[in-house]
Amino acid sequence: MQEKKDFGFGTQIRKSPFFDSTVKWGATGFSVYNHMYIPRDFGSPEDNFWNLINKAILCDVSVERQVEITGPDAYKFIQLLTPRDLSNLAIGQCKYVLITNKDGGILNDPVLLRMGENHFWLSLADSDILLWAQGVAINSNLDVKIIEPDVSPLQLQGPKSAKIMQALIGDSILDLKYYWLRELELYGIPIVISRTGWSSELGYEIFLRDSSKGNVLWEKIMSVGKEFGLEAGHTSSIRRIEGAMLSYHADADINTNPFELGLDRLVTLDKEINFVGKEALKKIKKTGIKRKQVGLILDCEPLKGPNTTFWKISKDNKLVGKVTSAVYSPRLKKNIALAMISIDLIEIGTVLDIESPNLKIKGTVVNKPFYDPKKKITSAQI
Repeated sequence: MQEKKDFGFGTQIRKSPFFDSTVKWGATGFSVYNHMYIPRDFGSPEDNFWNLINKAILCDVSVERQVEITGPDAYKFIQLLTPRDLSNLAIGQCKYVLITNKDGGILNDPVLLRMGENHFWLSLADSDILLWAQGVAINSNLDVKIIEPDVSPLQLQGPKSAKIMQALIGDSILDLKYYWLRELELYGIPIVISRTGWSSELGYEIFLRDSSKGNVLWEKIMSVGKEFGLEAGHTSSIRRIEGAMLSYHADADINTNPFELGLDRLVTLDKEINFVGKEALKKIKKTGIKRKQVGLILDCEPLKGPNTTFWKISKDNKLVGKVTSAVYSPRLKKNIALAMISIDLIEIGTVLDIESPNLKIKGTVVNKPFYDPKKKITSAQI
């Protein structure tokens, strides 16, 4: 551990309840996400990756701000926000959903948690859905209350995470199924635990419900996790790209529709449910898409880190798309990438020309995800 440093932070960007602990445990670099600082650097990204897939890491993801929707019409309203059919969403269950605008563009891809009959949380990617939801509510004629609650999540991810949770809470936590949640207290601290996470590994999210207890909760978890090799860490770009998990603003944005991402399963057009963007998505479905996300293997020396700009993709000297996320996987010993390309070039084996800031690269279209395509790791029976 190291002493807290002066990072030159201002007051216009929020600090998480775990901020002091993350600095104490080695955070040396931060980024901004949902108007909050997020630790992005605990040393080597490759070491962080191996810690994640071999042991466990604890990540401060308070930036996944929650939008809480309550009131007599909360269920009707949450269905209005997403094209995914929620009719089989039980109390205590979570679902990955999309939030779309009137043109069918994706505004966010949060995890939805159903806390009660008419009580929901949206655990957000990086965009202002609190404001969007409040705006939609004004003209919805539905009786709802929409706020940002005092809730701050941590992610405990990796193969040892179940053992750590068992040591923290007891054997009962082993019954928690994939994409389900449980409300409880830990050391007198109110929390919600869900078996979810942004890592493509076995893991949990721990939602702190009292921001004054952030550093206490962090230290308790790290203390219990010590014997299992728990490390402080950050969300792994390497692992999430291996798992083809989306990063909003990189792999998807307001100009991307669900069909371009192959997320047809999250769009219900053949039932009597109403949601923002339904007519636009019906039209897109009928007329077809012009581009689609694919996986690429890049033929070059190992990348030194993730891409920080979109890389142009060409075929026969014609611009046909862009690389949205690229990284070197030390496990696969390959450079892997997610890309959005013209629909006529998505056949497996297609070779494309890619222009990065420093060199020109050949890329080959492959299946995605790159690792554990059937998601057996995250959904495994414990």
